[in-house]
Formats: sequence, structure tokens, C-alpha cells
Amino acid sequence: MVKIIKIGTAGLQLLYNGMKLLPTQKKIVMLSRQSNEPSDEFRMVEHELLKQNKSVKVVLLCKTLDGGVDSSLFGKIRYGFHMLTQMYHLATAQVAVLDTYCIPVSLLKHKNSLTVIQMWHSMGTMKKFGYTALDTAEGSRREIAEAMKMHQNYDYVFASADAYKDHLAKGFRCEIEKIVTMPLPRLDLLNSRSYQEKTKEKIYAKYPKLKEKPVILYIPTFRKDETAFGPALEKLIHAVDTDRYNLVVKLHPLSKMKLQNETMSADGFSSFEMLSVADYVVSDYSCIIYEAAVLGIPLYFYDFDMDFYKNGRGLAIDYENELPGVISEDAAEIVRAIEEDSYDKKALKQFADKYVTPTEHATKDIADFIFRFIK
Repeated sequence: MVKIIKIGTAGLQLLYNGMKLLPTQKKIVMLSRQSNEPSDEFRMVEHELLKQNKSVKVVLLCKTLDGGVDSSLFGKIRYGFHMLTQMYHLATAQVAVLDTYCIPVSLLKHKNSLTVIQMWHSMGTMKKFGYTALDTAEGSRREIAEAMKMHQNYDYVFASADAYKDHLAKGFRCEIEKIVTMPLPRLDLLNSRSYQEKTKEKIYAKYPKLKEKPVILYIPTFRKDETAFGPALEKLIHAVDTDRYNLVVKLHPLSKMKLQNETMSADGFSSFEMLSVADYVVSDYSCIIYEAAVLGIPLYFYDFDMDFYKNGRGLAIDYENELPGVISEDAAEIVRAIEEDSYDKKALKQFADKYVTPTEHATKDIADFIFRFIK
């Protein structure tokens, strides 16, 4: 596999060298493998860029590669054609903004005039990732990561707060000087009362029962192996008194788990959107906790497989000492803590401010930063 990657890289670089002869445009290209459609955050940045300067060209290229290097042959070929489009725009842009690993960005040698900005898709870190998770059950294989030059060629990496910088520098294996404190655009949505109210109204219109009782929102992280997750989920479902609470479970999009009919999944709304109606959030190692903390929603941590994460992939933060709220592998204990309703909101605010730098204009700050490199 490594030999194939090296041969493919040489061929792509040869083709890319020809593309680099094309003139550089007043252009910003934004790339993502997170989805086949631009995220709200990409749209927000695009809108702000064009609001500030209509003469700049903004190109959004979003396409998933399911399975990565282990994807099907057809999937690789289809994504290969998409990469050619990426390469053209990288060769002719002044700035590239991405929210995940992008093959041409890291694999190829670019014009000196191109500035690459990694606007990582997560507000913070919980689990180790990138180079800190190599050769673990949920991480990449070291030989493949090295051959693919994973996370190389970044000029700047955005972090939501200074406390997050070290995690990112290690995960991306880059100099900490490249890490810039720059919260994600979603912070503007969290701070927007009108956005929160409109989202709440949409959710209530589709699921009116959510207005009747307090909402416990369970947002578990994605697990490649869900063997232990199934029984743990059942325990939490049975522990919640549905006469007193609404339980909403938002599984990761890649999860294969099927929910019981009586358990609400609130289809049609993302975990982020569901925060607008949540009274309590139960999670484990998901970075959604940072968004919930900004909104001041009490957090509870159901860590039924902590040993697996500690001894396997590993955690990026001091879990027991950093997190605000009850941490337990016992679903009943989590629910009892919710029922007691005696949460330390001060500790929650301190946690939020430590990991997400407060600002009312995150999107504008990002656009201003990008324009520093447009000539």
C-alpha cells in the first residue's frame, strides 16, 4: 500500500506542477471531507468574506471519502476526480481553508503564495487524534499516515482557546507557534438568541411533546466497535423516568445502533441544534460538551468504557479533574444526579471559558484573518 501511495503521489505532483503554472487568482478555496454539502460554518465564513469584499472569489469543495484508504475501488476513483478539482483550485488560490485532513493539501508541494489554514471541525478535543492516536484501535496506521503526509503543510491552525493549543499541536504534529486562538463560527450561533429561539421553535413544531417535560439529551461519541455500547445504552434508557423527563438520543451518523421505538431520536435535527431544547446533556468523550458548556447546560459523563479509551486510543484531557459534572459508568447514578438538580454552574462556566475563548464575532475574526493573505 505504501509503495502504491508513493507512486500515486509522484504522478499527482507531476500533474500539479503543470497546474501551478496557471496564474494565481484572488480566490479562497474551502475544502472538506466531513460532508457532501458545505457546513453551516463554511457558509457563514463564505458570507462574511463576500460581505467584506465582493471582488474575492470563494470556492467551496465538499465531498466525503467513506472508509478513507479502505474505501471501495469505485469510491477511490470517484474521489480521485474530485481531487483533480481540488488541485486546480489549490494551484490557483491564495488561501485554502479546510476543516479536516485533505489529501492534496498535505500530500503535494504548493506555490509559496498559497496560505493553508486548518479550521478543525471540532470546538475542542476529548479523545486523542491524528498523530497522538496512531496504531490504536480507532486511529490511523502509522505507515499509512506517514505515506499520506497526514496533516502536513498547514501554515495556521485555529484553536478555540489557548488551553486547546497543545492538544492540536501534538495531534497535527506541528509547531505550537502555528496554532492561532480563533473560535469556530458556531460560537456566533451559540451566542445568538434569535438563532436559538428559531431552532427551538422548529424542533417544538415537529416534536411538541418535548415542551411537556425537561429534556435529557444523550450524545455519545462514535465507536467503531459498538459491542459494549448497546447494553450501556439500554441501561441509560431504562434508568430515565419517562414520566418526568423526555430522553432524546442523538447517535453519531455512522452508528449502526437501532433505537427502541419509545426512545426519541429527533430525526431531522442535528445534535448541535438539539442543544437549544436540552435541559441536561449526557455524553462521554464527544466534543459537543464544549458547545453545551457555552450554553450553560449541565453536563453529565457516562463513561462505561473508560478503560478502553484510557488504555487504547487515549484521552487528550485530564478527564476526571477537568470535566464539570458527575462522571460515572453507572447509568442509574447519572440519572440520580440529574434528578437531584444541584449542579455547579460556576464550575461549568469556568470550564467553558477555559476551552472556548468568549467572543461575539467569531466569524468576522476568521474572515479578517483570512484577508490578511489576500493580495
